[in-house]
Amino acid sequence: MKSASSLAKENFRKLKPCAHGADVFDAADKTGFKREDILDFSSSVNPLGPSPKALEAAKNSFWQIPSYPDSTSTALRTSIAEHYGVTKENVVVGNGSTELIYLFAEAFMQKGDVAVVPAPSFGEYESAVKRAGAEVKFVQLKKDFSVEPESFIQALTGKAKVFYLCNPNNPTSILSPAADLTEIVEEALKRNVLVFLDEDFLEFVDEGEKHSLIGRMKEFPNLFVLRSFTKIFGLTGLRVGYGIASEEISCVLQNAKIPWNVNCVAQAAAVAALKDEEHLRKTLELIRKEKAFLTKELAKFSGFKVFPPSANFFFIDVRKSGLTAAEVKAKMLRQGVLIRDCSSFAGLDEFYVRVAVKTRSENERLLDAFRKLWNNDD
Repeated sequence: MKSASSLAKENFRKLKPCAHGADVFDAADKTGFKREDILDFSSSVNPLGPSPKALEAAKNSFWQIPSYPDSTSTALRTSIAEHYGVTKENVVVGNGSTELIYLFAEAFMQKGDVAVVPAPSFGEYESAVKRAGAEVKFVQLKKDFSVEPESFIQALTGKAKVFYLCNPNNPTSILSPAADLTEIVEEALKRNVLVFLDEDFLEFVDEGEKHSLIGRMKEFPNLFVLRSFTKIFGLTGLRVGYGIASEEISCVLQNAKIPWNVNCVAQAAAVAALKDEEHLRKTLELIRKEKAFLTKELAKFSGFKVFPPSANFFFIDVRKSGLTAAEVKAKMLRQGVLIRDCSSFAGLDEFYVRVAVKTRSENERLLDAFRKLWNNDD
């Protein structure tokens, strides 16, 4: 018979895996370190881990494991809806926010359509669009990596079907003002273009909800806002994401998703995590304090250009160090510290890295590893 790859869809044959941080398993294989001995600054999640109440809820849900989970995640969707003042019909839940990125593209894009994507930004937008058979049109961000609304508005022409934006952006940690986003969304609405707004990191921003567009769903029936329990809530391994949109958009996605996509343990943990305001307060207090500490300490490295972070991670240009991002990553990993080489992001060269904000002891270990790198002690 023909090779199996030749029988696959044409757009699937061209797909390549998207590079990510948090590849601790591969790092352990390459270095010989035990996985638990590698300090992971490449993934930007809650440094305190999940809420104790969420973990307890997860344990208390084990009795449900022999049965199928609620395929519509009704209790979780209801909790999310109450939290944001919308209805559960505005909410769709996924197996991590990544599933919803792919589901959205599959539901709304097809061959001949074009998605407008900032460069740099999260790589899975491009992968999802190409998997759906559509094309990507990259729009370069400004030199300071901020959004220029006019550039994106000009790109919303012809076959443009969806505009993707991450706010704060990954990997730059830069927040776009709500006024700029509103200008783009309003113009997209006039042109029948859907807007996929990824707010996964917005909860790490001081008074972040003031910058969200969730409260403007009635104004913008073309808007889909993505959120996650991976980042601020620390339920990373349980894989729970959600989107909020008009009932029409949410209904399409709810009908298109695979059945039983979120397991019973994840649903229970997410409901409890959303209600634990004290854990959220402690997290934001830590992030605020440690972000200020790292801002001060990273500025002491003359080979770094550190961009002011809005989220819980730092975006750094390392070219003045005389090393590439890949070289910096390799040298840091030899010390058991994993950082993100950002060379895989569209629109970036080989000199950018990303590091997360963690606890004080972990942040001090990161800084110590950077000092040894500078002193060639690695």
